[in-house]
Amino acid sequence: MLATPNPLTRTPIGLAGVGMALIAVCYGLARFAYGLFVPVFRAEFGLDAATAGAVASGSYGAYCIAIVVATLATTRWGPRAVAVAAGVCATVGTAVIAVAPGTAVLAAGVVLAGSSTGLASPPLAQAVARTAPPRLEPRLQTVVNAGTGLGVLVSGPVALLLAAQWRWAWAAFSVAALAVTCWAWTTVPGRTGPVTTRSSSSASALIASLLAPRGARSLVLAAGVMGLGSAAVWTFGRDLVGSAGRGDLTGVVMWIALGAAGLLGAFAGDLTGRLGLARCWSVAMVLLGGATALLALGADVPALAVAIGAVFGAVYIALTGLLLLWATRVHPDRPVVGVGATFLVIALGQALGAPLLGVLADAVTLPGAFLAAAVVCALGALLRPRAERA
Repeated sequence: MLATPNPLTRTPIGLAGVGMALIAVCYGLARFAYGLFVPVFRAEFGLDAATAGAVASGSYGAYCIAIVVATLATTRWGPRAVAVAAGVCATVGTAVIAVAPGTAVLAAGVVLAGSSTGLASPPLAQAVARTAPPRLEPRLQTVVNAGTGLGVLVSGPVALLLAAQWRWAWAAFSVAALAVTCWAWTTVPGRTGPVTTRSSSSASALIASLLAPRGARSLVLAAGVMGLGSAAVWTFGRDLVGSAGRGDLTGVVMWIALGAAGLLGAFAGDLTGRLGLARCWSVAMVLLGGATALLALGADVPALAVAIGAVFGAVYIALTGLLLLWATRVHPDRPVVGVGATFLVIALGQALGAPLLGVLADAVTLPGAFLAAAVVCALGALLRPRAERA
């Protein structure tokens, strides 16, 4: 039986540790590792690019539903129950992928695993916002958010070691998710007080409050554009490198570099204090677009592909951290609503982008699809937080 949660473990640092681990298994393993294994899945199940993109879109769609559920459920039942539910979905989803006999079961596992990410972010953001001292909150929020990079970093070597036994790789992901789920049960705090109003847990109230605060529309649009532009690398990045004739090793090393550099996204909170949120956002979006375009043009050069993967990983995780901070500033009284809504829109952008880019790749070329995604990222640099919030 799982141990009763110990209040002594609920320090800000302890919470950041389990939060980073939960984000790592949900985002880095259960969700984004799909892109790492796309070449294997295409060979195993006979998928074309459009179908591979559609499966990824299903994962993003599940994320969208789950993040709405998580935002409402965290308000009613507290962070712990929802965080544990995220871990359970990651555990079961990755296990289903490991035993998938065909495309339908594979897609079901990908969808379930992808839903874990939607469940994970809102309760962790709420727990950190309510637990951490104000001076530490931006840093701890972005540390937790950088768990995506940690998970991607771990998934790369596993894929490299178990290239011919991909089912065992996903089984290992499931075991890791189970262990972190148990840790979350003993560490993440539960609901600390009663629900004050019925509207706080209604979907209509959530939707109404999303665009109400000043600056919320810019936040929502920026999140959607970032999700759309980033879908190319997450879904087809390794496939692009492989199709350029560089083989599996270069693609996996690029993925490892992406995850390792993603850990640098933990410093996004510190950078906003020095440069301002608006400036950091614009520069990071330009870099995201540049990395996407360069990968389209230089995927056949191994060293360049690995370096570009590292830049993309660091910038992507930093951008999600910036959006997280932007959301808590636009919604200071209800951070769970701001973060939940913002990450929902990121996923909507990715859910739209993955199949569109797959269709574009089949119609034109995969590099051409990447160049289109790069243009979207560059345009996103024009969407900035209000100067007074920077």
